[in-house]
Amino acid sequence: MRTPVLSIQSHVVYGHVGNDAATFPLQRLGREVWPLMSVQFSSHAGYPGWRGRVFDAGMIDECLAGLAAIGALPACAGLLTGYLGKAEIGEAALRALASLRAANPAAAWCCDPVIGDVDRGPYVAPDVAAFFRDRALPAATIVTPNAFELEWLTGAAVRTRTQARAAIAALRARGPRVVVVTSVHLDDTPADAIDVLAGDEAGLWRVRTPKLPIAVNGAGDLFSALFFHHRLESGSTPAALSSAISSVFGVVAATLAAGRRELALIDAQDEFLRPTRAFRAEPI
Repeated sequence: MRTPVLSIQSHVVYGHVGNDAATFPLQRLGREVWPLMSVQFSSHAGYPGWRGRVFDAGMIDECLAGLAAIGALPACAGLLTGYLGKAEIGEAALRALASLRAANPAAAWCCDPVIGDVDRGPYVAPDVAAFFRDRALPAATIVTPNAFELEWLTGAAVRTRTQARAAIAALRARGPRVVVVTSVHLDDTPADAIDVLAGDEAGLWRVRTPKLPIAVNGAGDLFSALFFHHRLESGSTPAALSSAISSVFGVVAATLAAGRRELALIDAQDEFLRPTRAFRAEPI
């Protein structure tokens, strides 16, 4: 069994977002997951009539103290975070990271800075967005913004390959070793395709896939979890990018074929181990 990761994300009763999009796929790949919930909602907040609440930061501190008390923390490979709900949850995640790194200095942090997207703009409170920009970036090992979030975090437009390269370099200069940008559409991206870019100290890579006619909840959460897993396994950014995108594309394609709105994680679980279609990361 692979070394475990601590995952601080949202939980929904219905559907697959946050920890519900990350835990089972990682377990299917043989990695232990310690899911710690930042919120519990009835469903994704995009559904009319959803209910639930955001948890307080003290619960995260208590759970970390409990893990430390039983001697579990040295075995943890790192921290995965997504939607946080409140800035104070972000500060609790930083304290959790400090505890992990005190027990295991090599512990990595894969931070998905959930702020907003192109169609909706920012959909978190201003102090949550500021937390990602000012507090999370310096401590993160890997960050996985979408195209809107990359522009928000850097304050620069990203419309060309040159601009994307500069924005990724600017983000890396603020702390993360690896920056992965999802849902990218540059001036050289075909209308029927979507790009994902990844950069580290060794270079910049792109994976291009067909743009499927479906918008599903949780695809970004699934991608971040899978990329983190494969990066921990291989130490290679382009290999992790290829593996993660191939699996996510397969799951989304299966979701489309089934006519669903929520990710078909159970029916398409073989995509995590043997993706139907392989996409190769190309240096750019």
